Amino acid sequence: MKKFVMAAVGGTVAGIIATTQIAAPLLAQEAEKNNNVYEQLDLFGDIFERIRAQYVEEVDSGELIEAAIDGMLTSLDPHSSYLSPKDAEKMREQTRGEFGGLGIEVTQEDGFVKVVSPIDGTPADEAGIEAGDFITHVDGESLLGLVLDEAVDLMRGPVGSEIIVTIVREGEAEPFDVSIVRDTIELTVVRSRTEGDSVVLRLSTFNEQTYPKMVEQLAEKVETMGGMENISGFVIDLRNNPGGLLTQAIKISDAFLEEGEIVSTRGRAATDGERFNAKEGDLAEGKPIVVLINGGSASASEIVAGALQDHRRAIVVGTKSFGKGSVQTVMPLRSEGAMRLTTARYYTPSGRSIQALGVSPDIVVAQPPRRPADEEDDAPARRNRSEADLRGSLNNDSLSEDQIDQIEADRAKAEKAAELREEDYQLAYAIDILKGLSALGPRD
Repeated sequence: MKKFVMAAVGGTVAGIIATTQIAAPLLAQEAEKNNNVYEQLDLFGDIFERIRAQYVEEVDSGELIEAAIDGMLTSLDPHSSYLSPKDAEKMREQTRGEFGGLGIEVTQEDGFVKVVSPIDGTPADEAGIEAGDFITHVDGESLLGLVLDEAVDLMRGPVGSEIIVTIVREGEAEPFDVSIVRDTIELTVVRSRTEGDSVVLRLSTFNEQTYPKMVEQLAEKVETMGGMENISGFVIDLRNNPGGLLTQAIKISDAFLEEGEIVSTRGRAATDGERFNAKEGDLAEGKPIVVLINGGSASASEIVAGALQDHRRAIVVGTKSFGKGSVQTVMPLRSEGAMRLTTARYYTPSGRSIQALGVSPDIVVAQPPRRPADEEDDAPARRNRSEADLRGSLNNDSLSEDQIDQIEADRAKAEKAAELREEDYQLAYAIDILKGLSALGPRD
């Protein structure tokens, strides 16, 4: 027994020595790492003082520090940045739904400003700016080498003033200039319309107004149609929707899901993760849903499309989305400015991250390019002849007059729906899918 006790004690002593031998180098490494950080901070202070004392022109110390902070944040990823007090206020205005500018959501790629999407009804949208366009110059001044906030500052200006942006677009051989007149952007975040017996809900962005406006307009359209029983389905149009508030994306998704996960976020530490689940209640009452997306659908739009797709609650139609699968947290600073920092990635209910990959539609449908006005065919379409046009053709004796009238009314409705293909091919395709799903009857 004594031998056993001694062996145990010996093992304990050896364990203490081994732990001490392992811990000591780790502590030394941590101390060295901290010393390196302090040395780098001393280097920053040295450079700052030399700039203040020796730069060819006198510099504003506050602006110099803000530039250093912004440089530190923008070096992390395209979505982290410093917001001056003025920029922080502009961001708050955007989430409320009214601000000044051109009406485009932008990011930075290969040193140039890339358009994520134009916002519906804004000067940029009306001037023909498209998702995926690169802006290389503003009023003849190159944007190459500027950080994103600096490039955006060049595009800002008084309401009513003109700006010339130079665009590089895929499929165009040469860059071209576009004139845009700046305006106050008053976002109409939700538009709704009916196409036959389908309801189209167009969401242009995700700000504080999006969910309540969508609920309001959905109810209005259901009432106009005489009740849910008269509606074949819903199209949720998220094309060129650059995203916005995560909370709104969760509410919009929850509006059409009865249960299950909507989205999860995972940060640097395991404890930073969150999961958001749907509550009971489906505003569409189980009616078929088609979600429209394209390369301008980003962030919150991708959360909604991914959630409804993973739960097989909607068919996603269009082209691959933008692929912004990261979460930014805006942190107020004591200077009244703010810091926008990427703090997590988000994942769809199936556990997939769409960062840099985007949401892939279930059915890929590209929007045909618009034909120039001078290429439009003004010649009237020739109507095909049928049996009914032949002299002496027999009448249809199997149907009543009322039945024939109903067939002709249905045919006229179908022909009117077909006209939509000329205006918006993707939307027409989505509505055709709803008709097919409605014809199959309700889901089990």
